[in-house]
Amino acid sequence: MATEAQSEGEVPARESGRSDAICNFVICNDSSLRGQPIIFNPDFFVEKLRHEKPEVFTELVVSNITRLIDLPGTELAQLMGEVDLKLPGGAGPASGFFRSLMSHKRKEKGVVFGSPLTEEGIAQIYQLIEYLHKNLRVEGLFRVPGNSVRQQILRDALNNGTDIDLESGEFHSNDVATLLKMFLGELPEPLLTHKHFHAHLKIADLMQFDDKGNKTNVPDKERQIEALQLLFLILPPPNRNLLKLLLDLLYQTAKKQDKNKMSAYNLALMFAPHVLWPKNVTANDLQENITKLNNGMAFMIKHSQKLFKAPVYIRECARLHYLGSRTQASKDDLDLTASCHSKSFQLAKFQKRNQVDFCSHQEETQQRTEEALRELFQHVHNMPESAKKKQLIRQFNKHAATQTPQKEPCTPRAQKRARSRSFSGLIKVYSGSPAVTMTPTRLKWSEGKKEGKKGFL
Repeated sequence: MATEAQSEGEVPARESGRSDAICNFVICNDSSLRGQPIIFNPDFFVEKLRHEKPEVFTELVVSNITRLIDLPGTELAQLMGEVDLKLPGGAGPASGFFRSLMSHKRKEKGVVFGSPLTEEGIAQIYQLIEYLHKNLRVEGLFRVPGNSVRQQILRDALNNGTDIDLESGEFHSNDVATLLKMFLGELPEPLLTHKHFHAHLKIADLMQFDDKGNKTNVPDKERQIEALQLLFLILPPPNRNLLKLLLDLLYQTAKKQDKNKMSAYNLALMFAPHVLWPKNVTANDLQENITKLNNGMAFMIKHSQKLFKAPVYIRECARLHYLGSRTQASKDDLDLTASCHSKSFQLAKFQKRNQVDFCSHQEETQQRTEEALRELFQHVHNMPESAKKKQLIRQFNKHAATQTPQKEPCTPRAQKRARSRSFSGLIKVYSGSPAVTMTPTRLKWSEGKKEGKKGFL
């Protein structure tokens, strides 16, 4: 493993300084440590793909988001930023002259409060977060307001880019906590952005299914965590960075609720309006969605330690997107998405397989595919009667009629296929678990190697 990590690490080590920052890859010049294994960031290729090929990265992530949650055309367009957010009752983000006026006022307010989120602003606000981590036992933290005079002093210092000595005793924890909420409340849009609003409502509706395929009232926590992991991947970097800092602070605060009396749900009530609620809306505009948003915020606090890791299949797809590009002339050059969770395809980079080994692997793959299809068809058959079920059965029948699974002759000509370098063209059909993705030529089945989960890419 160390050898492979080192060979993979050589390329990022030659990248620009920005790439080094992305992967948190540290080059050590200490000769005594050169023989030690390199700790390789498992999300390196995910970040590399995000920065170097953002369109490919977004297409990969969004295709998996829509596998988990149903986003109609308008809501999907909102997620992609193609149309503005529309709320019930006609409420929505500010636009036109009012938006320009607010932008002008934000410039007058200073570089931190009321301004669009930047890494420089986060660096200033981090002083507040760091201090609060040391004072989590204060009763009523984030609920009890601080002193307005001391808060104004802090606010001016942050806007001026000044380093603040919060340990001097001049300020109280409630001053700092209130100022952090104030900063979030004055952002031009919620921390999770307007584009993601409807996606979060749909994630809150993800429920488990019983043995008969009927939807229950029990939240499906695993799918909710997976959907949030994907959604966070396409947040703007400053928003994602601050969200991680904030959720970790609130998670640690909730762990001390026996002292500070602030549970995850109590904290959610304080922060949901700044993190999730669209700007310029009231509680009356949101109506029944308020409960979903508050519960969703509490869920993110409780599971914050899991939400900033890319799902295993995203890591594999990103990794093979780069490693596979070096072996396009290999006779094992198969479709990228079909090979995301197959270790055997990765070996093509290091050696050539003889014909017997390849045939044996093909037969084994064929058997696994047929077993997966049988399980999937049984799952669809057990679903309650619905238009979705009829659509799935028609697609199965069409697939069986046009391409009956059978063993192909194992010849070099039959095995050579052109690699598809795009994640588009996928028709995603989801009905409970497992998830399905159909291509015009075949169904592709993959297994999560570490998490033991099944899904389609």
